[in-house]
Amino acid sequence: MGSSGYPYGMADHRPCTARNETPLERADRNFGELLQELRVTQTGVQILFAFLLSLAFTQRFEDLDTVQRATYVTTLLLAVLAAALFTAPAALHRSLFQKGAKPRIVQVSSRLATIGMGVLVFAFTGSVMLVVDVTTGRAGGVAAGAATLCVCLGLWGLLPRLVRRAGLADERDTAVRTPAVTIRGTEPHREPSVRYRTPLPVRERG
Repeated sequence: MGSSGYPYGMADHRPCTARNETPLERADRNFGELLQELRVTQTGVQILFAFLLSLAFTQRFEDLDTVQRATYVTTLLLAVLAAALFTAPAALHRSLFQKGAKPRIVQVSSRLATIGMGVLVFAFTGSVMLVVDVTTGRAGGVAAGAATLCVCLGLWGLLPRLVRRAGLADERDTAVRTPAVTIRGTEPHREPSVRYRTPLPVRERG
């Protein structure tokens, strides 16, 4: 018997969600949605990575100072790390294919994607800071990098939390406004209170 009270194997086939899907079906759907998200983010990483690689072969690259070169190398490594994190779920799925580990694959892949998004924020910040630093100056590069960081944190971190909070508030308002419906014949049985309970007759001993 499993921890849920069902024999091993049966718990993976019983409906468990509002969509009337089993845990395995839910894992398949979540993994498909995760792959769609990774396709979007991987496109941005590929464009950024190609841009950074091309910078090293331009004529103006020799004119970069020490700070700019350090920013370039750091940003390039961050882009590589982000690409590795975003492609790790595919490698994980291939390694554990048909091993019965789909729910765990989804859980680990989701964490890898979250870490990859955090790394990508700093890669975007470094690339913008480098370009603006080269074109306008150090102060403009720092300001542009800070603005990029704030925008990414706001859209990728703060906005989902606000949307989630608004959704919870709507659910609470709906629950408060919806009157409770009582089905006839289903009222719970209530015991009479001690104050108004009729005393039972006491039998006399013969």
